[in-house]
Amino acid sequence: MDPLKYIFQKLMPTGRLAKWQILLTEFDIVYVTRTAMKAQALADHLAENPVDNEYLPLSTYFPDEEVNSIEEVVPDDHPVQKMYFDGAVNSKGVGIGAILISPIGHHYPATVRFQFFCTNNTAEYEACIMGFKMAIDLDVRELLVMGDSDLLIRQAQGEWETRNIKLIPYRQCV
Repeated sequence: MDPLKYIFQKLMPTGRLAKWQILLTEFDIVYVTRTAMKAQALADHLAENPVDNEYLPLSTYFPDEEVNSIEEVVPDDHPVQKMYFDGAVNSKGVGIGAILISPIGHHYPATVRFQFFCTNNTAEYEACIMGFKMAIDLDVRELLVMGDSDLLIRQAQGEWETRNIKLIPYRQCV
């Protein structure tokens, strides 16, 4: 309910409502209820904010739309296990996942949902470590590791040092 409508339409206001009604009568206020539907909000916005001649539409061209993933090419004569890993943090919680793919195409997936909150970097470390543990359990001798964590990859290559003391134990595992 609209408070101004309530104040102005009350026939016999008492107490604070009477005080507000008297104070507001000093101003020349005409209350008009605006009936707007939610679906109409965008049309109203566009009507009230017309586009001028300098407007340029957003370019939606993506040069590599057909690319779904990028992998390192491993020759067929050198069979190797592959591991993909990822961690995600959002308002619903923290989850990690890893998948091992054998040279003949068998998939071994694993996912975990944490019962505690952590940062994205910690989730990425945990996902990578979970994948390594899976590879150890399956007695994998050679492993091609793929992930989207640029920070983790740079740390593993020695190009970036861990400064956060909470992440140092993870750095020692990689």
